[in-house]
Amino acid sequence: MFINLDERYHSYLRGGKKLRIDGVDEKVTAYGYTDDGKSIDGYYLTTENYQLYYNNDGVFLRMKALNEVAQPVAKPALIDV
Repeated sequence: MFINLDERYHSYLRGGKKLRIDGVDEKVTAYGYTDDGKSIDGYYLTTENYQLYYNNDGVFLRMKALNEVAQPVAKPALIDV
C-alpha cells in the first residue's frame, strides 16, 4: 500500500500551504511516485528550489537542489519553410 499523494499534498499545490525547509517557506510545484523499474518504491515532492525523495512509508530519504536535478535543454533548430 502506498501513500495517496493527492490527499496529502494537493492542498499545497492549490492553497497557501508551504513546506518549511531550513527555515525557508517553499511552495510545492509538483509531486509524483518513483519506481525502481519494477514497482513503486516511493515518491518525490518538487518545490521552487528542491526535489525531496521519500520511501513508501513516508520516510525522508534525500533532498537535491533543483540546479543539481535539472538537465540542459538542447537548443531548437530553426528551419526556414
